Amino acid sequence: MQRATELALDEKTVTALRAVLRTTADEVVRAIIDEVPSYANALSGRMGGTIRRAVRTALGHYLDLASGTGGGGDASDAAYELGRGEVRDGRSMDALLSAYRVGARVAWRGLAAGAVPAGLPAAEVAKFAELTFAYIDELSAASAAGHADELAARGLAHERHLEQLARDLLAGATPEVLLVDAQRAGWSAPTTLTVVLLPSFQVRPAFRQLDPGTLVLDDLPDSTGVLLVPDTDRAHLLRQLTGRDAVVGPSRPWMRASASYARAARARALSSLIRDTEEHLPSLVLSADPEAYADLRARALAPLRALPASSARRLEETLRAWLLHHGRREEVAAALFVHPQTVRYRMQQLRDVFPDLGSPQRVLELTLAVGLPTPVE
Repeated sequence: MQRATELALDEKTVTALRAVLRTTADEVVRAIIDEVPSYANALSGRMGGTIRRAVRTALGHYLDLASGTGGGGDASDAAYELGRGEVRDGRSMDALLSAYRVGARVAWRGLAAGAVPAGLPAAEVAKFAELTFAYIDELSAASAAGHADELAARGLAHERHLEQLARDLLAGATPEVLLVDAQRAGWSAPTTLTVVLLPSFQVRPAFRQLDPGTLVLDDLPDSTGVLLVPDTDRAHLLRQLTGRDAVVGPSRPWMRASASYARAARARALSSLIRDTEEHLPSLVLSADPEAYADLRARALAPLRALPASSARRLEETLRAWLLHHGRREEVAAALFVHPQTVRYRMQQLRDVFPDLGSPQRVLELTLAVGLPTPVE
């Protein structure tokens, strides 16, 4: 503290001030506890001893500075650590700053009571007062820096713990791992989680509209981000995501969020037009095992391969509409934009190709085979 060198106290004055140091420190502690609610009931506990030592140390360092016999580094370092400790004890910086203001007032009153009888001139007493409050300001700044740094460090650590929890959820980690992750992150587990896939640049803006317990990852491959939304109403969530390129998976028990993620990822790979996976369950079911579906189609629709490609496509389209509309010719014709007689003609062709078209097993296979509007290979 450079300004302390402007005031040189003689040995007699310093001795007189040191004589009232302990009493002044105790008065400061009592005033802080009486006037700052956050420190109520602290005098009799471990904190009271800590506060007393901190106050005595600060006042002692100040006298060393004012008498030109010491530096301010130790006191500033202690004030910095005090600020960090306030975060660990769950108190805001406002409480500590209030304590400094009270302490400055009481300390000045006590030290001045020792300095004036020691013969300190009035001009020096005024400078002494100025330096006393400047010193308190310096300690306040050091504590504020410690408080801010501890909050930042804790915020980063908390963010890392939440990200690890999200990654383990998507990876389908064991319940034991997930419980440890949640506890470490201080995250209150919900009943369900719903996974939302978004382009990474849309993740943070979308997150600000959602439940604060939502878990966030915005660094997945292919510039993809993920939101894991707790206990949400699906219709409301979809409205909140209006205007965003989102794919919303199903709600699942929170430890099974990986299932919601897997479905959303599969939907995203299937089509860029899918938004709500619940509205595309047939397509998702039929695309779950591409090889099995290709084999099913190849076997079920093999009779059509003997026909010209254009005829095969028309007949598959007609077969699909016929199955979906339960054979109601007028509805099939309307769906295909053709005359009902055209439907009758095509269905006769299909019965020629599939003699067992009326059997339940054949109907099941053909319904699955043409479930997706994919042309015959």
